[in-house]
Amino acid sequence: MELENLINNIKQKTGNSSDLIIRDMLVQNKKINIIFNETLSSSNDITEIILKKISNINNYNNEDLYNLIYNLLPASNVIKITTEEDILKNIFNGFAIIIIDINKYLAIECKSILDRGITAVENEFSVVGPKEGFTENIIKNIGLIRKRIRTSDLYVENLTLGKKSNTKISICYISSIASKELVEELKTRLNSINTDSILDSGHLEEKLVAKRSMFPVINITERPDTTSQALLIGKICILIDNTPYAMIVPTFFIDFLHTPDDYYQKPANTTFIRILRLLSFFISIFLPAYYISVTTNNFSSIPLTLLINFTTQRQTVPFPAFFEALAMIICFEILKESDIRIPTKTGTSVSILGGLILGSAAVSAGIISPIMIIVIAISAIGAFVFTSPAIINAIRYYRFLILIICIFFGIYGLFIGLTLLITNLASINTFGYPYLLPLSPIKKEELKDSIIKTANRETKKTPLKQKI
Repeated sequence: MELENLINNIKQKTGNSSDLIIRDMLVQNKKINIIFNETLSSSNDITEIILKKISNINNYNNEDLYNLIYNLLPASNVIKITTEEDILKNIFNGFAIIIIDINKYLAIECKSILDRGITAVENEFSVVGPKEGFTENIIKNIGLIRKRIRTSDLYVENLTLGKKSNTKISICYISSIASKELVEELKTRLNSINTDSILDSGHLEEKLVAKRSMFPVINITERPDTTSQALLIGKICILIDNTPYAMIVPTFFIDFLHTPDDYYQKPANTTFIRILRLLSFFISIFLPAYYISVTTNNFSSIPLTLLINFTTQRQTVPFPAFFEALAMIICFEILKESDIRIPTKTGTSVSILGGLILGSAAVSAGIISPIMIIVIAISAIGAFVFTSPAIINAIRYYRFLILIICIFFGIYGLFIGLTLLITNLASINTFGYPYLLPLSPIKKEELKDSIIKTANRETKKTPLKQKI
């Protein structure tokens, strides 16, 4: 009777779901129940691993049916469980449950393969580096890291977050390199998260970072080689089940100037490209504001011939320069967002229509000046040297902010904006470390691979050991 009540409770708590399968079997004159979710469990594994083996148990003379089944099943992961809560938790993790008696249950891993397999990276493209990227399967993602770091020092610790989602989280770090203080702080933050669901890296980042900043303090990457490189210098990786991205902590501003291709080129080429990225960062933020400043408030700051050229182009434009700039930036953001959301096959057509045809038509109609299109285009393209959407969003925010400041204060607004930007960057704390490390405060060892790359990067024995 108690077993019947248990089965009825499981049915009731799952809403009598149609994909919950409950099968009865008679083994050695004793009735046992097998419960599994057919969408999460592999029917082939259940047949081969459980049903066939259990059907042969009648040939054994053993009164302890519970231990007999436990020892005979060929599954790699068989867990002894004792509570109804454990039954429900394991069913929805792809396990099949064998109910033998009250408080005597076995959970057998029979997970169905529901991921897309290992594919090439989509966003963080590398010209000469590895092409494989993370998938939605956390086990495969750990394997991609272990394939690159074959050492017993690579620790992987698991925990579950989300009362409803029960999402599996894995913390990866190299014990001989990573700071124990950093590891403990991260574990404390993760264990303090109290929420119903963690569905992807975005949900976890929002809960993990106490003080929000426009600049990302956690790097999210889809590349196993980038993640492995971070682990080798003392950082920690967080993997989330059903998410094809890894989270790297701590993350510094200088990390966004680096790409995997940097370590496949000569130091001189890498240095040039990093300086170019840093220059693009400032151009993308300050160029529209500078143009507005010199054409509306500070005419004497540019040569007279250039000023006359700008004025001539704007004679037919009926709007003030600042309104023209704001309208162009907003139109570009709309165009970019639509290009991201629409299907790939039609994306190119929309880009051509919005960027070329409408732009040319606006200039011909005298609504927009040609120089404004050039300024906004250079500013927008400058942000795309970064692959992180979070850093691009921060650039967008400061572009608007400094443009508005310069409308009122002219060229002095640039210095106000630059002060605000640097102050914000210097005030950000990422898991106890300054965001501008190793530039502020200066760490001589790390400067060799910051903006100027002087030699091939080597793994250091004790990086990030002491907070500054």
